[in-house]
Amino acid sequence: AAPPGPPVYVDLAYLPGSWSARTVDEEFFRRIRSLCYVVSGDDHLKEGVLRSLLDALLSGKHQWGTDIQVTLIPTFDSLVMHEWYQETHDRQQELGITVLGSNSTVAMQDETFPACKVEF
Repeated sequence: AAPPGPPVYVDLAYLPGSWSARTVDEEFFRRIRSLCYVVSGDDHLKEGVLRSLLDALLSGKHQWGTDIQVTLIPTFDSLVMHEWYQETHDRQQELGITVLGSNSTVAMQDETFPACKVEF
């Protein structure tokens, strides 16, 4: 368990992938308060814990008690993400959470990949 203390406020938090994604729970989102959370790691390990991670965001953000807008930035397409988005859309709006989606692509060094622009 983490020692008690005030939350940490940041502009951008990159959520861990693979096995480390299991460490991201409601307490994480209560303590690490970010304007933007990047969810990456398009792999089978992350897919297995993605729903609990996304639900933890809703539960943790509910505890903030402030009206801070949060942007969730997934870097991959996922059926779990789509289902969560549809099932919890009203709750996301209530809590001030926006999920970014992008059909934009970037070409760099003979490789193309999806991208979105985030401004602060």
